[in-house]
Amino acid sequence: MRHVAAIEHRIQDLRFAVRQLLRYRGFASVAVIVLALGIAASTSIFAFVDATLIRPLPYERPSRLFTVFGARQEAAASQNRGAASYLDFLDWRERGGRTFGSLGAYDVRAGFTLITPDGSEPVAGLRVSSGFFDTLGVRPLLGRTFQPDEEGRSAPATAMLSYSAWQTRFHGSPDVLGRTVTLQSPWLSSGEPHVIIGVLPPDFHFTLAARADFWATIRGVQGCWEARACRSLEVVGRLADGVSAQAASTEMTAVIEHLRRVYPNDHRNAETARLVALSDVMLGDVRPVLLMLLSGAGLLLVIACINVVSLLLARTDSRTREMAVRNALGASSRRLALQFATEAVVLTVAAGVLGVALASLGIRFLTSLLTEDMVSRMPYLQGIGMNLRLAVFGGAVSTGAAVVFALTPLLRTSMSQTLDGLKEGTRGAAGTSWRRLGSHLVVAELAIAAMLMASAGLLAKGLYLFLHVDAGFNTHQLALVSVTPVSIGTGMAAADREPVGVLARLVAERVGALPGVESVGYADSLPLRPGLAPSSSFWIVGRAADRQITDDWPVRRVSAHYFKALQATLVGGRDFSEDEVASVRPVMIINQTAAQRYFQGEDPIGRSIAFGGPSSPAREIVGIVADIKDGPPETPSHPSAYVPFDQAGFALFVRTRHNESALFPSLVAAIQEIRPDVMVAGLTSMTERLHTLPSAVMNQSLVWLVGGFAAVALVLSVVGLYGVVAYTVGQRAREIGIRMALGAVPQSVYRLVLGEAVRLVAIGAGLGALGAVTAGSFMRHLLFDVEPWDVPTMVAVACLLTICVLLASYLPARRAAGVNPVDVLRAE
Repeated sequence: MRHVAAIEHRIQDLRFAVRQLLRYRGFASVAVIVLALGIAASTSIFAFVDATLIRPLPYERPSRLFTVFGARQEAAASQNRGAASYLDFLDWRERGGRTFGSLGAYDVRAGFTLITPDGSEPVAGLRVSSGFFDTLGVRPLLGRTFQPDEEGRSAPATAMLSYSAWQTRFHGSPDVLGRTVTLQSPWLSSGEPHVIIGVLPPDFHFTLAARADFWATIRGVQGCWEARACRSLEVVGRLADGVSAQAASTEMTAVIEHLRRVYPNDHRNAETARLVALSDVMLGDVRPVLLMLLSGAGLLLVIACINVVSLLLARTDSRTREMAVRNALGASSRRLALQFATEAVVLTVAAGVLGVALASLGIRFLTSLLTEDMVSRMPYLQGIGMNLRLAVFGGAVSTGAAVVFALTPLLRTSMSQTLDGLKEGTRGAAGTSWRRLGSHLVVAELAIAAMLMASAGLLAKGLYLFLHVDAGFNTHQLALVSVTPVSIGTGMAAADREPVGVLARLVAERVGALPGVESVGYADSLPLRPGLAPSSSFWIVGRAADRQITDDWPVRRVSAHYFKALQATLVGGRDFSEDEVASVRPVMIINQTAAQRYFQGEDPIGRSIAFGGPSSPAREIVGIVADIKDGPPETPSHPSAYVPFDQAGFALFVRTRHNESALFPSLVAAIQEIRPDVMVAGLTSMTERLHTLPSAVMNQSLVWLVGGFAAVALVLSVVGLYGVVAYTVGQRAREIGIRMALGAVPQSVYRLVLGEAVRLVAIGAGLGALGAVTAGSFMRHLLFDVEPWDVPTMVAVACLLTICVLLASYLPARRAAGVNPVDVLRAE
């Protein structure tokens, strides 16, 4: 019977809780909606955290996979990427077998041209070592992976397909194995048939490199692969069983030291092997962003819970007499506690169901914000949506909120004061106590809102500075286009092949004659390059070996008038001449950073630099150009060199007097007039390129998301403050009436109410500023040229918060100033 009675009591509590919430629909609606918003925000962001940070990588035993860098001890970590040449990799693979079960590598120079009977198009692709997929532990869906004899100078041309390429280009046909596709590498002027040997599984992704639909091996003859000074590979290794990362690092350091002794001119840097977990490298840039967004969503959930707690506390004060009567009539403390718990459960279940439904919509909305480029770099976000784990997470959040809401009335109401509750029948003591506690809760809300607003302000200011960065050239009215000569090498006689660079010069001359074109230049790649580039070491000819500065930096191949088209500044010497580019003379131009680093107190003009070592051909320095952002805008300037163009494909830069997009049709027509079969792609402007860089898109998304959290937090905190002020004014109606009966003017009542609100916002804004500085120090790498303690941002946030708080407090203050003292005293 006791069990039956307990069940009956719970049913009674449930019915009573539902009746109470239906009776006070305003309270219930606000509490459910506010809490549902907090649950929806946190669950939506957790969906991305789950897909990115919690799910394991789609590799065999991913905890055993490490990236292997040859790290210079004095260099920054960001300068150690792409630190292996192909010849070095071969030695690493041969000598590092005791600690690594296998080593794989990929070339940072991504992309192919796919040649078909219907035409040519650029496709995403990557060249890797033969053991790359075996190192990752990836098993193909169809066919096989690359074999050791498919890598090297005379290896057969084979290729593997991604699952998406297999579905879209070959319609998922199972007989795709054995077919041929003609692929052309960016550094070659002709394509070559590749035999398809395998199809990768649908869940495979490798985010360290650009998205790849076609995978081929490192094979054939290529200048960079034949020189130890040209470092274009990144290496991934799988630790052997029972071997620690420290032991592998020690052995690889010994291998690098051995190569330094055997090839001193190519390994002048004092290097050590640096092993970094593959998951840390792949998710290194994404992890802090997602954790910051999850923290922002969590803070929003805290504000929502504080608002609901405030409502519960206010309602508990109004129910003090009810609880006292029920206790006096025999209700035990346990029964009252269970009643509060039941009401909290009903409230949070309704909010949880609504929150999970809103989270599903939120995930769709956030997914729609992802650009195609972002999805290609973060393929683990494909197909993200509501699932069992997210529902469990939403349920866990709701359960935690239910516990808080159930305990709040219990901690607020002391059963030892029930007799006082019966005696008083007034609101004075409860109102005073509530005023203190409510003020503390409002301060917490305002502090969190100020911290989110300041974080959003810092990110927004960093984004503005990023989009207006001094790139070293004029980004406006500069059109860009990628031009690739396409042919199949086996079908063209050597005598008929066009000499390297001739097409680029003909295109530049023809485009330069178009109306509205001011100048034209071309180069092997675009500035503001988001990815990695091959690097070479600089050797100053005529300088003693012990005075050489051992650094590896990229070398760009450019045309005459390249700097004129960019409107970059030559600070010394001269530009390349047309004859120097046509004959590919051994001359070079260096940037200011290289001049200051390598020639302190000397005039570099007329000096010579050899790439690689003293036995390499020397190039005479003929000019010095102001630093150009060849890499990502957020990276500092580094030494760079520019040599005459000698490539097949090229990027064309067209300086125009008019809008860039208006020039595109005539630009394409002019290029195809010279060579109808040439592939023209990547038509854009430099301004658009800057806005679509991965770092720019990421910062824009951060600003919108954190700004959205801050806006919702501001609204919730202001609404919470309004509720506290309005409730406090109601509790102090007698006091205000007596003040006015004794001669107080309405202005003094305004000062009383608004002064309390200003005090709260001052404390909250101060605490929020401290929190924002702390948060800014953690997300410092996301702030572009902005300090976490940026004073203008903090002042702007404080002013905005103060204005909103004063507006929210004005209505209760006006209502208080209009109190009729006679009515108040008569009511008492």
